[in-house]
Order: sequence, then structure tokens, then C-alpha cells
Amino acid sequence: MAGETARDRWASWLLERRHGGDPAERQRLLERLGPVRDRVLDGAALHEGDVLLDVGCGDGLIGFGALARVGESGRVIFSDVSQELLDLCQELAVELGAAERCEFVRSAAEDLSGLDDACVDAVTTRSVVIYLGREDKPRAFAEFCRVLRPGGRLSLWEPINSFAFPEPEHLLLGIDVSAIQPLARKLKSVYEQPSGDETLTDFDERDLLAWAEQAGFAAIELVYEASVEQGKVGWGADTSWATFLRAAPNPHAATFGEAIERAFSPAERAEFEAYFVPRFEAREGTSRSAHVHVKAVKR
Repeated sequence: MAGETARDRWASWLLERRHGGDPAERQRLLERLGPVRDRVLDGAALHEGDVLLDVGCGDGLIGFGALARVGESGRVIFSDVSQELLDLCQELAVELGAAERCEFVRSAAEDLSGLDDACVDAVTTRSVVIYLGREDKPRAFAEFCRVLRPGGRLSLWEPINSFAFPEPEHLLLGIDVSAIQPLARKLKSVYEQPSGDETLTDFDERDLLAWAEQAGFAAIELVYEASVEQGKVGWGADTSWATFLRAAPNPHAATFGEAIERAFSPAERAEFEAYFVPRFEAREGTSRSAHVHVKAVKR
């Protein structure tokens, strides 16, 4: 693998910036993602000998979890736009002695032209559609359907960020910033509006249902779950301020620390942190989040 400074945006975020370079935070993140992986794989209803396509495979969370389910006679196709992440997955497959049961394809979710029609039994994806442009989102569903055999299964998990964002002007990370609203407004202008960020909130669960049906899927099931948790900021009670400063919420975004550097003068930063950090550490915020799990079968 190339050095971290040479990584592409997707690899850099997934392998470093997502958890602020904190190994303990990364481990807690993986523990939270474990049930999501299992739910996506359960929805794919895999059998011995199946071929699974994991779209936007990242570092292989779902793809490697699928190997035991498809068995020695099955295969997993890892697909991603990042060659660096595909290389990482290939290295891991070799280490696991599973390389012969794995294939690696560089492709975007909305253009799986490197794969034949009706060539896989199941398609999985997690937090991938959210990063596609509005016109590419339905194209991705059409591609998922195209590569599936008749009766093939789609299982996906997506956050619904429009449930909680954009935040009201008086809130930042769920913390009331009315007392420092001019400073909070300056920070939000940097932190909440990166290039590409509009794709994160330009759809909801109804769109996902419509795109799946238009693509040719039948027996579509969607489970929507939302939560509002008081006393939570960031990812949980164990996230330190230092780690949070180094973390980016998505591949398009600055880290919180980078946003602070860009938005404030030294005096403004001192004023902001004097107010905000004690409230962050006391977990005075309210976290709001929503996601969906979609299962569908190709006609």
C-alpha cells in the first residue's frame, strides 16, 4: 500500500480520517458496524455456492464476512472506485487463504459495466448510494438489478441524513450554541458545506423504494429506524475531544479541527472552545440519526 499521504480520498477517510487515527476509536467503530454487516448479509440470504457482489466494498467488512456464508464453492466479488482499497482487500484475501474465492473489480456503483448481465446471486452495499449524485442513484439500482440473476437478492443499508441535517441554527452537533451563534455560524459554513455534501441529504427512504421498483425489483422490503439520544455527541461517550478534532464525518468533509482552523482566528478559536469543549465533554448534546435496510428480489 502507498503511504497515507498518497492515499485517495476514499482510502484516506476509511482507513484514517473516519476515526481520527485513534486505534481504540476504530475498534469501537468496527464493533458498532458488526451488527450492520450481519444484517446486510442476512438480507442477502446467501447459500453455499452463491456468488456475491459487494458494491463499494471499502476495506472488506461485508465481503469478508460473506465468505463463510457462500462456502468453499462460492465466490465474493469486491467492487470499489478506490484501487487502493481493492489492493488492501486483495492483500487481506491472500492472508486469509481465500484469494481463489475472491475477485476484485474497480467500478462505480452506477456503472458496473465490467460485470456481465445476470452473473451474481446477490448484491450487497452499505453507505454507498448516499455518496452518488442524484442522477446516479437510480442508475446504481438499475445496475444492481442488471447483474443479478432472476431471483437474485439485493440487500443494502443506507443512512438517511435528511432526518437530522441541516441542523437548526442554534445547534451544532446537537449542542445549543445560541450563546456563541456568530461563531457557530462561521464554523458551520466550513464544516457543513463541503463540495459533494449535497449528495448526503438529497434523498430519503421513499426515493430508495421508488428506485428499487423502477429498476425491476419485486418483493421490496424497507425497514426505517430513527433514534434521538440525549447525552450523546459524536459517536459515543468514549470519543475524546482530541480524537474528534482529527475525525471527518465523511470523505468530502474537513475534520472538525481543520474546520476550526479555517473558520476562526486564534482569539475566536479560544472563545469557541472555552464554551463548546466543556459541553462536548459533558455530552450535553442530542444525537439524531436515521437509516434504512432494504431487501429486494429481482423478478
